[in-house]
Amino acid sequence: MTPRRRHLLRSAGLVAAVAVLAVITVLGIAVGAKQIPLDQVWHGVFHYSGSDTDVVIRDVRFPRTLLGLIVGAALGLAGTVMQALTRNPLADPGVLGINAGASAAVVSAISFFGVTSLSGYVWFAFAGAAVVSVAVYVLGGTRSATPVRLALAGTALTAVLVGYINAVNLMDTAALDKMRFWTVGSLAAATMPTVSHIAPFLAVGGLLALLIARPLNALALGDDQARALGARLTRTRVLAMLAVTLLCGGATAACGPIVYVGLMVPHAVRAITGPDMRWILPYSAVLSPVLLLGADVLGRVAARPGELQVGIVTAVVGGPVFIYLVRRRRMAQL
Repeated sequence: MTPRRRHLLRSAGLVAAVAVLAVITVLGIAVGAKQIPLDQVWHGVFHYSGSDTDVVIRDVRFPRTLLGLIVGAALGLAGTVMQALTRNPLADPGVLGINAGASAAVVSAISFFGVTSLSGYVWFAFAGAAVVSVAVYVLGGTRSATPVRLALAGTALTAVLVGYINAVNLMDTAALDKMRFWTVGSLAAATMPTVSHIAPFLAVGGLLALLIARPLNALALGDDQARALGARLTRTRVLAMLAVTLLCGGATAACGPIVYVGLMVPHAVRAITGPDMRWILPYSAVLSPVLLLGADVLGRVAARPGELQVGIVTAVVGGPVFIYLVRRRRMAQL
């Protein structure tokens, strides 16, 4: 296949993915415990009049869907960058302890500072993710950091932080009651203030991830070949960890730790695009919200009149699918 034809096919695939995302977005607004016709969905979004249906659309489902879009894209980009940074197709931001850092900060905020609002969780969770990212990089050896050292440092910190979280929860039952809903992973508590709080962080992190696509391509070849190609390894790793911190820290703060999205989607995308990060990153940014919003819609439909939280659905659906992907040799390789 010629490079031009390959480029056209990838471009067409990306356009098709955007079209699928548009359909899922509409379903995210229209589908729920109460079925709302598309014309009323349109009215609620663009011609708000204050009716009960408009309130459901504008104040509940629209923020929830918008949060799912940006958080899904953030998780997909974070997972892609992590897999490239560690040269491990099974890696995700949890490898660096970012999820554990955010969770530890949130349980501390609830137990010691009495924070009860989601807007308060955002800042603590983001700070926890940032602190852990810096700690992992320092423990990994800073300038001599390697993918193995970073992964080991992240795993060690995760073990310590999980122990801390469990200890605080056992000593403070009130914190446990509040924390358990956050740790499941959910879009249900989404509000426009929450979206506005995390959107700048996710935007900067997403831009950083896209800008380092070429250096990440070089990094995938190994340190020696990357240096021969002129890549600046330390700067690339620092920028990559900063991007992951912004993306995963903000996403986890808003919704709690949601598993498999940042792990499974980039892994599947490589079967479509090949190993080129310049294509994997945008594909992951589009298809990850498809998975997240699709899981959210499925959770609403499957348990009417109640709902299953999106973190539960992604875990139940993502586990078997990911096992299938891992068993396919072509998809298990970077």
